[in-house]
Amino acid sequence: MSRIAICAPATSITRDHARALEELVAAEFPQHSVWFHEQCFAEEGHFAGPDILRLEALVECANNPDFDIVWFAKGGYGSNRIAQAALARFNDAAREKTYAGFSDCGYLLGALYRAGIGQAVHASMPVSARSESGREAVRRVLRWFSGDNSGLEPSLDGQTPAVAFNLITLSMLTGTPMMPDLTGHVVMVEEVSEHLYAVDRLMFQVTNALPRVAGLRLGAISNVPENDRDFGQTEEQIAKFWCDRAGIPYLGRARVGHTLDNHIVPFGLASPAAGQ
Repeated sequence: MSRIAICAPATSITRDHARALEELVAAEFPQHSVWFHEQCFAEEGHFAGPDILRLEALVECANNPDFDIVWFAKGGYGSNRIAQAALARFNDAAREKTYAGFSDCGYLLGALYRAGIGQAVHASMPVSARSESGREAVRRVLRWFSGDNSGLEPSLDGQTPAVAFNLITLSMLTGTPMMPDLTGHVVMVEEVSEHLYAVDRLMFQVTNALPRVAGLRLGAISNVPENDRDFGQTEEQIAKFWCDRAGIPYLGRARVGHTLDNHIVPFGLASPAAGQ
């Protein structure tokens, strides 16, 4: 059994979201248990409670030896505001856990990976369990927690380390104390709700800031807003353009992103599933 603690380092979820996951786990994954920290339902402006509340909840979940996995409830924005202070308080139990999430929670994944704390994993989050379409993405993660590696991103070869990030999150991480060393890694990037000119701008920043990586893969660029003029390049043409400029091998597409096809990418070398 995997014992899963859920907290919200960025934005909040509703109790209906929590019930949806609890019902899915009870019906289909009885080998797991899920526990939602009360902080998941707090609200203060944009955030799931004030910074100190989100920080304390994350530390509580991470440091509790009764849990095997910390699953971030939802992205949005805010995990960067607490990441460094939280990790400074993590204990030995925190170093043995799996931490799963993506999007804004990539700030935490990057910081964890840099610090060598636990296993950081790009994966869909509990908030998706409420919709019929989103439940399959959640099942993919729960199956991986059960030892089923079928939901891993297909290009992972077990020999080349890899990471996956939301593009704007990775761009904001570069040059900060939370940015991990990605030398020799395959870097997968995705984006949502950004104009193509913004994707181009972010690719400029990221490709110029990365060290000698093994290559870049492009995930989904979804929900692109309509602009007043056509950008003139597709998202893949943008990625190839900036990879070529920076001398980074462009390796093709990846099945990651803000879509139902979001696949799992353990940071580093693809490892056995959580709890195995």
